[in-house]
Amino acid sequence: MTLQAKMILRFSVGAVILAALLFLPAGTFRFWQGWVYLVTFVGTWTAFTFWLLQANPQLMERRLRVKETDPAQKLFQIVWTVIFFPALILTGFDFRFGWSQAWLAPVPLWAALMSDALALAGCAFIIWAMKTNTYASRTIQVEAGQTVVTTGPYRIVRHPFYSGVLVWILATPFALGSYVAVPLFLLMAPVLIYRLVNEEKLLRRDLPGYAEYCNRTQFRLIPGVW
Repeated sequence: MTLQAKMILRFSVGAVILAALLFLPAGTFRFWQGWVYLVTFVGTWTAFTFWLLQANPQLMERRLRVKETDPAQKLFQIVWTVIFFPALILTGFDFRFGWSQAWLAPVPLWAALMSDALALAGCAFIIWAMKTNTYASRTIQVEAGQTVVTTGPYRIVRHPFYSGVLVWILATPFALGSYVAVPLFLLMAPVLIYRLVNEEKLLRRDLPGYAEYCNRTQFRLIPGVW
């Protein structure tokens, strides 16, 4: 199977799964927050993926790798999936049964749309990191010839990819109109930090110059905080 065919298949399956996780629990296609989120997310990544396929097929191939060899990263994949899927499902059930509205308050239209914009900004930061670092694989490893990247968003934080992911996941429950799903999405932050810390240990050990880069770039994830 060609790289393009693999990409289209993987992306199509992912889009269908995302739609199912949102609309099946909602029990209706009138879940407008789900539509805005789905179109924004899928549209952004579709455009970038097709651009990446033409501009940097090597990175596209790396992004298609999903099998981790490190037990710690395998654990991350399991825990992340166990939290993320139920968190999305909960937003759909919240729309169906109106839990947030009944127990707290409805998420205002302006807050939902602003959260969509924040999620999009998080995706944009991820894309910036990927365009800057051609070794931004989905699996944690150091490849032959890999060098330390210090330009672009890597001048701001050591792990800009994860910074973008953090913004995206924290904005998601509000974009989907659900306060009750917030605790589950918050649980994903320490899971992301676990992966970051584990990855940094590997890079310090195996990537020449990375320890010096860490000394120069103080913050890992959030500028001015950590």
